[in-house]
Amino acid sequence: MKATFNDYFGKSLGKGANSPVTLGLFGYVALTVVNGSILLHQRHKLIIPWYWYTLLAFLDVQANYLVNSAYYFTSSTSVALLDSSSVAWVILFTWIFLGTKYSLWQLFGVALCVAGFCLVLVSDDEASDEGGSNPLLGDILVTGAEVFFALSYVGEEFCVKNNGRLEVLTMLGLFGMLLSVIEIAILERKNLEAVTWSAELILTFVGYTVGFFMFYTLTPLILQKSGATLFNLSLLTANMWVVVIRIFFYHEQVDWLYYVSFSIVGVGLCIYSKNEKNSDRLQEPENGIFNTRYQLVQE
Repeated sequence: MKATFNDYFGKSLGKGANSPVTLGLFGYVALTVVNGSILLHQRHKLIIPWYWYTLLAFLDVQANYLVNSAYYFTSSTSVALLDSSSVAWVILFTWIFLGTKYSLWQLFGVALCVAGFCLVLVSDDEASDEGGSNPLLGDILVTGAEVFFALSYVGEEFCVKNNGRLEVLTMLGLFGMLLSVIEIAILERKNLEAVTWSAELILTFVGYTVGFFMFYTLTPLILQKSGATLFNLSLLTANMWVVVIRIFFYHEQVDWLYYVSFSIVGVGLCIYSKNEKNSDRLQEPENGIFNTRYQLVQE
């Protein structure tokens, strides 16, 4: 699904739709309508205050805006390379905010995943002539996006492990939608007025929205069971699924390094998940910050 995002966004770029926030808007709407309907039917009362969800949605919207904007300035290879940095940020933030402890074997598994992913990018870079109008700016945008994504995933992990998925998806969709509308009015109104809409462009937006909805719906399941770090490691395989798309849909030839790197990433994921601590990730850290905060939320 991550590969689907990149593929459809690349198509929208080619059709002149300079609207990174608008792309995500419809996905947030879908999350709100589907999950919000269930939440209202159950007459569920919010456990976590709305302002925490506003912060979570803000981080997510900005992350999507920055990474989508980066495609205008740098190559998709550079975006994919810097996208892998989210793993390091997630490890840092889960250690700081959630008190997560990592073993040497887990860190070794992370290193294997990143190494395997870099092999893909080496092969991709040699075989591609794509560039960008301002690579440095694009790289800065991606780096900022990964910090926001990491904070968002860590916050989402905390919420779903303490409160379940339905409320989190509904509130993330609702506040993501509201924040997106505000940013579109400020940043993209003129761009949207200049877009020449066509059936093909509309289908591109529809495809992105479907992928967005599926990705965000399944994300809490992984975060709840395995945590933000394993989730981000799994995302490293996104570029490799692009290979599958190239082979079976576009009948393109791919370098042998793809198969080697896919195997290395798979081994790294197995090592990490096998050595993942059995203890609860959300045990009270030494400073007790998150435990106290959640007690206040429950009140």
